[in-house]
Amino acid sequence: MTQIQTNIVWEHLEDTQSKIVILQGGTRSGKTFNSMLWLIFSYAQRHTGKTITIFRATYPALRATVMRDFFDILKEYDIYKESNHNKSNSEYMLNGNLFEFVSVDQSSRLKGRKRNLAFLNECNEMTYDSFTQIIFRTIGVDGDPSIIMDYNPSDEYSWIYTKVKNRDDAQFTITTYKDNKFLEQSLVDEIERLKDTDPDYWRVYGLGQVGRNRATVFKFSECEEIPPNAKLVARGLDWGFVNDPSVLVATYVLDNNLYIDELFYDYAMTNRDIHNKLLQLGLTRQDEIFADSSEPKSIDELHRFGWNCKPATKGKDSILMGIDLMKRYNIFVTSRSANTVQEFRNYKWIEDKNGNLLNKPFDRFNHSIDSIRYSIFKKLSKPNVGKYAIR
Repeated sequence: MTQIQTNIVWEHLEDTQSKIVILQGGTRSGKTFNSMLWLIFSYAQRHTGKTITIFRATYPALRATVMRDFFDILKEYDIYKESNHNKSNSEYMLNGNLFEFVSVDQSSRLKGRKRNLAFLNECNEMTYDSFTQIIFRTIGVDGDPSIIMDYNPSDEYSWIYTKVKNRDDAQFTITTYKDNKFLEQSLVDEIERLKDTDPDYWRVYGLGQVGRNRATVFKFSECEEIPPNAKLVARGLDWGFVNDPSVLVATYVLDNNLYIDELFYDYAMTNRDIHNKLLQLGLTRQDEIFADSSEPKSIDELHRFGWNCKPATKGKDSILMGIDLMKRYNIFVTSRSANTVQEFRNYKWIEDKNGNLLNKPFDRFNHSIDSIRYSIFKKLSKPNVGKYAIR
C-alpha cells in the first residue's frame, strides 16, 4: 500500500489520552483530511465492530466536504469497495466497522443509536444542545478519543470555549496552513495575502485564532457595576410566559456609553408575578417602564396594579431603528446580567445563501435586546430613519 502522508493532526490523535479532542485551526491546515486518514488507517485498523459517526450541520455541507474527503481517501489508496457502500443510508463498512454520515438537522438520527466515536466537522455550526445529544450516545473505546471536533474559529462567543474547551477531559490544539506541508504554494500565497487585504480573516483563517463573527449585530463589553454618575434612562419590559422569558432591564447613559443591567429574566411569570417582582426590586410607582405594546391588556393590568407602565413605540422598521439607536453608544452590560450577555453574543444578522449579510436580524436571542430598545426609544433622541444599516 502507498505510504500515508500525514501531518501533526495525526500525531495528536494517535497520542492523546483525552476523551475529547478539539482541533481549532485556520483554513487548509489539514485538520479534517488528516482526521479522516487517522480514522481509516489507525482507528479502523485497530478495531472492528465499532460505529463511527461523522456529523456536520447540514447534509449538503456534509456531502460536499468531509464525506467527499473520506471516499476520496479510500479510492486514492485503492481500498474502496462498492459492496461495502450503502449509498442510500450514507454508510460504509471498513474492517467490520460502520462509518455513518449524519447531518445534525436529522434529529431522529441525532438521538438514535449509540456509537463508539463521533467526529463533529465544523462543530461551531452546531448548537451546544446537539453536542450534548451526541456525547450522551457516544460510549468510546479505551485508549482512543470518543469525540473529535474541528472548526475554523470564526465566532468568539462559541459554546466550544465556555462549555467544552475548559473540561478536564478535553485536549485543545491549534493548527494552521503552515502545518500542512503538502499545500501548494499558490494556496499559501492566497492565504498570506489576507495579512494585507483582511486582517480579521487573516486572524481566523491564516493564524487559526478566534475572531469576531461578522454577523454579530452588536459589539459590547462587560462591566462590574453601573457607574454611580450614569443617568437612568428607563426600564424596558418584554412579555413572555412558557416558551419565552419575561425580561426587565434598566438602561443608563453616561456620555457616549449605554449601560445595561438585567433585573429579571424568568419564565412562566404571570402579570401578578411581575407585579410582585417589581415590589421586591424596590421600584416606585413613579419609575417609568416601557413594555412591549403588543400586549395592551398586560400593560393595562400592570397599570391597574399602580405601576407607571407605558407601551413602547413599535411599528414598521422599529427593530432596525432601535438597533441603530443602540449602535450610537458604546454598550456595557453588567457581568451579573448573564442572560443578556448571552443574547448579545448570539444576536446576529441573517445571511443569504451566498453568505451576504441581510439588513434583518434573526428573531432569536432578543428578549433582553427588545427590552433595551423599548426603554430607550422614546427617552433618547430618535435614530435617523432610513439611514440605519449593517455596520
